[in-house]
Amino acid sequence: MSEEEIIKRCLANERQAQEKLYRQHADKMYNVCLTYARDEDEACDILQEGFIKVFRNLGSYGFNGSFEGWVRKIMVNTALSFYQKKKKESENLSLYQSFVEPAIDNILDNLNTEELINLVNQLPVKAGMVLKLFAIEGYEHKEIASLMGISEGTSKSQLNRGRFLLKEAIAKQKIEKKSFPGDK
Repeated sequence: MSEEEIIKRCLANERQAQEKLYRQHADKMYNVCLTYARDEDEACDILQEGFIKVFRNLGSYGFNGSFEGWVRKIMVNTALSFYQKKKKESENLSLYQSFVEPAIDNILDNLNTEELINLVNQLPVKAGMVLKLFAIEGYEHKEIASLMGISEGTSKSQLNRGRFLLKEAIAKQKIEKKSFPGDK
Protein backbone atom coordinates (compact mmCIF):
# COMPACT_ATOMS: atom_id res chain seq x y z
CA MET A 1 0.00 0.00 0.00
CA SER A 2 1.45 3.37 -1.03
CA GLU A 3 1.78 6.25 1.42
CA GLU A 4 -0.86 8.21 -0.52
CA GLU A 5 -3.30 5.29 -0.29
CA ILE A 6 -2.65 4.94 3.45
CA ILE A 7 -3.33 8.66 3.94
CA LYS A 8 -6.57 8.48 1.93
CA ARG A 9 -7.72 5.50 4.01
CA CYS A 10 -6.85 7.39 7.18
CA LEU A 11 -9.03 10.24 5.96
CA ALA A 12 -11.82 7.69 5.60
CA ASN A 13 -11.28 6.83 9.31
CA GLU A 14 -9.95 3.32 8.68
CA ARG A 15 -8.29 2.32 11.97
CA GLN A 16 -5.87 -0.16 10.36
CA ALA A 17 -4.55 2.54 8.02
CA GLN A 18 -4.20 4.97 10.93
CA GLU A 19 -2.23 2.42 12.91
CA LYS A 20 -0.03 1.65 9.89
CA LEU A 21 0.69 5.37 9.34
CA TYR A 22 1.49 5.79 13.02
CA ARG A 23 3.84 2.79 13.07
CA GLN A 24 5.65 3.98 9.94
CA HIS A 25 6.54 7.33 11.49
CA ALA A 26 6.41 6.89 15.27
CA ASP A 27 10.07 5.92 15.87
CA LYS A 28 11.53 8.80 13.85
CA MET A 29 9.09 11.29 15.32
CA TYR A 30 9.78 10.03 18.85
CA ASN A 31 13.44 10.87 18.28
CA VAL A 32 12.43 14.36 17.11
CA CYS A 33 10.29 14.80 20.24
CA LEU A 34 13.08 13.47 22.45
CA THR A 35 15.34 16.19 21.07
CA TYR A 36 13.03 18.84 22.51
CA ALA A 37 11.87 17.07 25.65
CA ARG A 38 13.49 17.01 29.07
CA ASP A 39 12.93 13.26 29.44
CA GLU A 40 11.34 10.24 27.77
CA ASP A 41 7.95 10.74 29.43
CA GLU A 42 7.73 14.29 28.13
CA ALA A 43 8.78 13.06 24.66
CA CYS A 44 5.94 10.51 24.74
CA ASP A 45 3.45 13.23 25.67
CA ILE A 46 4.66 15.42 22.82
CA LEU A 47 4.55 12.49 20.39
CA GLN A 48 0.98 11.62 21.38
CA GLU A 49 -0.20 15.22 21.13
CA GLY A 50 1.66 15.59 17.82
CA PHE A 51 0.00 12.56 16.25
CA ILE A 52 -3.41 13.79 17.38
CA LYS A 53 -2.65 16.97 15.43
CA VAL A 54 -1.40 14.95 12.45
CA PHE A 55 -4.65 12.98 12.24
CA ARG A 56 -6.82 16.06 12.84
CA ASN A 57 -5.03 18.01 10.09
CA LEU A 58 -4.41 15.17 7.64
CA GLY A 59 -6.97 16.66 5.25
CA SER A 60 -4.78 19.76 4.89
CA TYR A 61 -1.80 17.74 3.65
CA GLY A 62 -1.75 18.46 -0.08
CA PHE A 63 0.59 15.64 -1.16
CA ASN A 64 3.15 18.33 -2.02
CA GLY A 65 6.57 17.55 -0.66
CA SER A 66 7.59 14.96 1.87
CA PHE A 67 4.87 13.64 4.17
CA GLU A 68 7.53 12.81 6.75
CA GLY A 69 8.73 16.43 6.62
CA TRP A 70 5.13 17.61 7.13
CA VAL A 71 4.75 15.33 10.16
CA ARG A 72 8.14 16.42 11.53
CA LYS A 73 7.12 20.08 11.33
CA ILE A 74 3.97 19.29 13.31
CA MET A 75 6.05 17.48 15.94
CA VAL A 76 8.51 20.39 16.28
CA ASN A 77 5.64 22.88 16.57
CA THR A 78 3.93 20.63 19.12
CA ALA A 79 7.15 20.50 21.15
CA LEU A 80 7.35 24.30 21.04
CA SER A 81 3.74 24.62 22.17
CA PHE A 82 4.43 22.13 24.94
CA TYR A 83 7.45 24.19 25.99
CA GLN A 84 5.44 27.41 26.03
CA LYS A 85 2.66 25.83 28.11
CA LYS A 86 5.14 24.53 30.68
CA LYS A 87 7.20 27.70 30.82
CA LYS A 88 7.29 28.63 34.50
CA GLU A 89 10.41 30.66 34.96
CA SER A 90 11.23 34.01 33.47
CA GLU A 91 14.87 34.76 32.89
CA ASN A 92 16.65 38.05 33.04
CA LEU A 93 18.24 37.97 29.59
CA SER A 94 20.26 41.11 30.00
CA LEU A 95 22.65 39.19 32.27
CA TYR A 96 23.53 36.87 29.41
CA GLN A 97 24.18 39.32 26.59
CA SER A 98 27.88 38.58 26.43
CA PHE A 99 30.05 35.73 27.60
CA VAL A 100 33.70 34.90 27.79
CA GLU A 101 33.89 31.46 26.26
CA PRO A 102 35.84 28.81 28.17
CA ALA A 103 39.08 27.73 26.53
CA ILE A 104 38.63 24.09 25.56
CA ASP A 105 40.93 22.19 23.22
CA ASN A 106 39.39 19.36 21.20
CA ILE A 107 36.09 19.85 23.00
CA LEU A 108 34.29 16.83 21.57
CA ASP A 109 37.16 14.31 21.47
CA ASN A 110 36.00 12.11 24.34
CA LEU A 111 32.27 12.74 24.19
CA ASN A 112 29.76 10.37 22.62
CA THR A 113 26.40 11.37 21.13
CA GLU A 114 24.37 10.23 24.15
CA GLU A 115 26.54 12.26 26.54
CA LEU A 116 26.19 15.34 24.31
CA ILE A 117 22.38 14.98 24.13
CA ASN A 118 22.23 14.61 27.93
CA LEU A 119 24.30 17.77 28.38
CA VAL A 120 22.09 19.72 25.97
CA ASN A 121 18.97 18.50 27.81
CA GLN A 122 20.43 19.82 31.08
CA LEU A 123 20.61 23.37 29.71
CA PRO A 124 18.02 25.91 30.86
CA VAL A 125 14.83 25.27 28.87
CA LYS A 126 14.84 28.38 26.67
CA ALA A 127 18.58 28.24 25.87
CA GLY A 128 18.35 24.53 25.05
CA MET A 129 15.30 25.01 22.84
CA VAL A 130 16.92 27.84 20.84
CA LEU A 131 20.15 25.84 20.48
CA LYS A 132 18.23 22.80 19.18
CA LEU A 133 16.10 24.81 16.76
CA PHE A 134 19.13 26.66 15.41
CA ALA A 135 21.74 23.87 15.32
CA ILE A 136 19.59 20.79 14.63
CA GLU A 137 16.56 22.07 12.74
CA GLY A 138 18.38 24.88 10.90
CA TYR A 139 15.91 27.63 11.79
CA GLU A 140 17.02 31.27 11.50
CA HIS A 141 16.70 33.61 14.49
CA LYS A 142 13.70 35.36 12.93
CA GLU A 143 11.85 32.02 12.65
CA ILE A 144 12.86 30.96 16.17
CA ALA A 145 11.65 34.29 17.54
CA SER A 146 8.30 33.86 15.83
CA LEU A 147 7.87 30.23 16.92
CA MET A 148 8.80 30.87 20.54
CA GLY A 149 7.19 34.29 20.95
CA ILE A 150 10.47 36.04 21.72
CA SER A 151 12.53 38.75 19.98
CA GLU A 152 15.34 38.00 17.53
CA GLY A 153 17.78 39.52 20.01
CA THR A 154 16.56 37.16 22.70
CA SER A 155 16.98 34.24 20.30
CA LYS A 156 20.56 35.27 19.57
CA SER A 157 21.27 35.84 23.25
CA GLN A 158 19.83 32.46 24.23
CA LEU A 159 21.84 30.71 21.48
CA ASN A 160 24.99 32.37 22.79
CA ARG A 161 24.04 31.41 26.35
CA GLY A 162 23.26 27.82 25.35
CA ARG A 163 26.58 27.43 23.53
CA PHE A 164 28.50 28.91 26.44
CA LEU A 165 26.79 26.73 29.06
CA LEU A 166 27.21 23.64 26.86
CA LYS A 167 30.93 24.32 26.46
CA GLU A 168 31.24 24.83 30.21
CA ALA A 169 29.43 21.55 30.88
CA ILE A 170 31.63 19.71 28.37
CA ALA A 171 34.77 21.20 29.93
CA LYS A 172 33.58 20.19 33.39
CA GLN A 173 32.79 16.67 32.23
CA LYS A 174 36.21 16.45 30.54
CA ILE A 175 37.93 17.49 33.79
CA GLU A 176 35.86 14.97 35.79
CA LYS A 177 36.83 12.18 33.40
CA LYS A 178 40.52 13.05 33.71
CA SER A 179 40.39 13.11 37.51
CA PHE A 180 38.68 9.72 37.86
CA PRO A 181 40.61 7.82 40.58
CA GLY A 182 40.98 4.63 38.52
CA ASP A 183 42.79 6.45 35.68
CA LYS A 184 46.17 6.90 37.43
